[in-house]
Amino acid sequence: MPGLAGEWFRPFALTVTCSVAVSLFISFTLDPMLSAFWGDPPDHHSAPKQGLGKVLDKFNHWFDRQASRYGKVIAWALDHRRSMGAIALASFVAAIALQATVGGTSFMPKQDHGALKVEVRTPSSSSLAYTRGKMEKVSAIAMGIKEVKSTEVYINQASGNIWIDIGERSERKRGAGEIGSELRQKLAGMVGGEFTVIDDFGGGGGGKAVQIDFVGPDSRKLMEITNEFMAKLRQVPGAVDVGLSEQDPKDELQIELNRGLANSMGISAGDAATSLRVAFAGVEVGDWVDPTGEARDVAVRLHPDDRLSLEHIERLPIKVAGTNQMVPLDQIAKVSMGKGPAGIRHKNGMRTIAVTANVEGRAAGEVLADAKKIAKEMNYPPGFGQGVGGASKNQGEIFSAMGIGLLSGIGLMYLVLVMQFGSFTAPGGVMLSLPLSLIGVVVGLIVTGGTLNLMSLIGVIMLMGLVAKNAILLLDAARKREEEGANRHQALIEAGQMRLRPILMTTFALIAGMMPVAIGMGNGGEFYRPMAVAIIGGTVTSTLLTLLVVPTFYDSIELAKERMIAKFHRRDERWGTALAFILTFVEAILALVFVRLVFRLVMKLLSFVTRKQQGQPA
Repeated sequence: MPGLAGEWFRPFALTVTCSVAVSLFISFTLDPMLSAFWGDPPDHHSAPKQGLGKVLDKFNHWFDRQASRYGKVIAWALDHRRSMGAIALASFVAAIALQATVGGTSFMPKQDHGALKVEVRTPSSSSLAYTRGKMEKVSAIAMGIKEVKSTEVYINQASGNIWIDIGERSERKRGAGEIGSELRQKLAGMVGGEFTVIDDFGGGGGGKAVQIDFVGPDSRKLMEITNEFMAKLRQVPGAVDVGLSEQDPKDELQIELNRGLANSMGISAGDAATSLRVAFAGVEVGDWVDPTGEARDVAVRLHPDDRLSLEHIERLPIKVAGTNQMVPLDQIAKVSMGKGPAGIRHKNGMRTIAVTANVEGRAAGEVLADAKKIAKEMNYPPGFGQGVGGASKNQGEIFSAMGIGLLSGIGLMYLVLVMQFGSFTAPGGVMLSLPLSLIGVVVGLIVTGGTLNLMSLIGVIMLMGLVAKNAILLLDAARKREEEGANRHQALIEAGQMRLRPILMTTFALIAGMMPVAIGMGNGGEFYRPMAVAIIGGTVTSTLLTLLVVPTFYDSIELAKERMIAKFHRRDERWGTALAFILTFVEAILALVFVRLVFRLVMKLLSFVTRKQQGQPA
């Protein structure tokens, strides 16, 4: 898995792979040896039980009765394959619908780091004293919140950061998000600067959760586009701290040279630029030896008052090349005061301005979707456009890479099961059971207030292997009973009764191991919580559905396989082996992609409508 997704997922993959390999080795070596020495006494099962042993014996008898009842449930499910298929399909559709309507997405889980950060930006022409005054006021407002313990201020010329210590999570009732929301409301009335409250430092390196990049050849036109977009984005529910990646435009002197008139007078653009450089940047005209004997460079330029006066600049003399004549600047150029960008950024050779926003009360993915919709609906001149950047771009890349990794893992799992079962169709029941875990994942994340993010996706990928384990335990036992001579129905019932205990044991052990992580105790516990919630929720629902649906799927696939083989033999007798194989293979492909199912449903519907029309009185 390449890129950022690989950097995050690689440690988990290595940990799981190595731990499973070591546990496999131990199960083949150490476990049999210890079982040989620490086995039960010969009369353990027949001897009367006392104390805890008596309680456990009662539990085992009760569980055996439940296993017998489970066999009856499997028998009912095998006789109602269509109902079980409908239940499985409904659970998958419900998972997709819930995630699309109620669930949210984000790049990283939200974390409580015990601190807040306020980014302050004042106008680019601000003095250091002005910026310091604004930051001291913000610091005083922050200290008015009861959870705040201290603040640290870092000041630059026209910007700065304020770090706010809010203490350990266990020492306060409110989370960092709630405290940040209160501080954001208190700073809403401040003017004279831009004040951004950051309460989560995990989303793309501590930046804002939503970022849309606008590109184009002209920075002034870009400012118009971004200002229009910002006004619309502020109306989106959940979008807060909407701002630009750059400071507000600063005052600048704009000189537009009349090239035709200047050239007719013998003045080039270079001559005018040289005169302006002398006036504003200065030029060295010699040196001077100070009283201490040190040589000092001597530079000449306009007085600061003259550089700030538009009238003085307009009268700035420009020398005509080859003569001793001087021409005032305002005769060959238009001089005015305007606004210009505080900085210039390029992306792929184009000027870029980013609009960023934090998220409050909604999932970052939902706000990003609304922002992208607004950006796409705007009108752009030729050469201008927009795209996703920052944490928003990382989220899209992560989701794509995780999707590819998930499909690759499922494909490799199928190949391993083909080798294990010695059949291309037998693993079909296992593969069809994998989506049954998604409803538990989605419901678990919604109930706990989580989102589909990097960590929950890692949990989903790990969950695929855990879900397949239960199905493999069940089908492996069933196929062994079939090899011993039992019919398929009886083999599935006996396998379910036999494997119910280990399936539930491993499921409960996994849930117990993940429960502390799902609770999210301690600082930073929120980061791994979505992964544990996804695994627990998916394991619960997949176990419940797998115990019923997998036998049904396996039986249906084997019945379809037997029908295909019978069709192949009938066609072989009529048309020959080659044509029979082609027709059967095409029919199997159409069945796998549900084309044959849709065709049959349409034909049944047409037949039903026709019979109804014929039964109506003329």
